[in-house]
Amino acid sequence: MRGGDNVTKVYLKKGGEDFIVLIEDAATLTKWKSDSSIPLTQVVNGFKVFTTRKQGAQGILDSASKSTMEGAFGTSNEDEVIKTILKEGQLQTSSSASRESSTNDSIGSMGSHR
Repeated sequence: MRGGDNVTKVYLKKGGEDFIVLIEDAATLTKWKSDSSIPLTQVVNGFKVFTTRKQGAQGILDSASKSTMEGAFGTSNEDEVIKTILKEGQLQTSSSASRESSTNDSIGSMGSHR
């Protein structure tokens, strides 16, 4: 995923935790929901479950631990957790923030050194 790309994710709050799965695009997710014969590999952007440590859908992504998934979903099987998140979660699309904002809005003390 490059810095200017849109990020499409599915967010689900469950068991007091915020879980996120990154997906390829909304259209493929919609097709998968009505046709489960579509391979999950065409839907998800990597088989990884993320949590934001109770920071909501826009928090910093961190890998969900097996114990966190077990507590919220009753299983630590990532494939099963991903399917649940995709079925029950909310679709969200946002731009990747990594290249949208300036990292040096002012030149600070360097302004006098020109």
